[in-house]
Amino acid sequence: MARIPALEPPFAPNVADQLAAMMPDGVPPIGLFRTFARNMPMTVAMSQWGGYELGRQLSLTLRERELVILRTCARCGCEYEWGVHLMFFTGRAGLTPAEITSLTHGSPGDPCWTSARERALIQVADALHDSSDVGDTLWKTARESLDEPQLLDLFLLCGWYHAISFAARAARVALESGAPRFTDVAV
Repeated sequence: MARIPALEPPFAPNVADQLAAMMPDGVPPIGLFRTFARNMPMTVAMSQWGGYELGRQLSLTLRERELVILRTCARCGCEYEWGVHLMFFTGRAGLTPAEITSLTHGSPGDPCWTSARERALIQVADALHDSSDVGDTLWKTARESLDEPQLLDLFLLCGWYHAISFAARAARVALESGAPRFTDVAV
């Protein structure tokens, strides 16, 4: 049961406009955005940053971005946002079932991770989740494949999806219809 219920249509014109701007054309607004819309100043402020995190200006590729988001959401136990990202981005990100399983239940050492750069992304996401820091050895490894802008984007992407996970879980946002569930991914 939602602790903060998502707004339902019909929306006030300013709310409808904001929600439409946050979604692809013709796609109804997801529950998380309709929940955030209960605080419109916050929603307006965060939509610009969210647009950066999911946009083409981010220095990580779409695939890399999704690896980090899925790993972060899985580690946070945020089935809602994990499922939304699988539903909307898995195909475009080119994720395999083995990679999705690993991001959800596995480790960066799983055999599906043959790219040192992708392993480093997952390791950094795990380190930030576990300790809010990146140790010296991992820093050296990450620097071998990621430049400073990419590292900064990686750190803030992890932090952003921690915040999203916290909000979705604490508000008890209802899972999206048709979105994958943790139980859909083999262990």
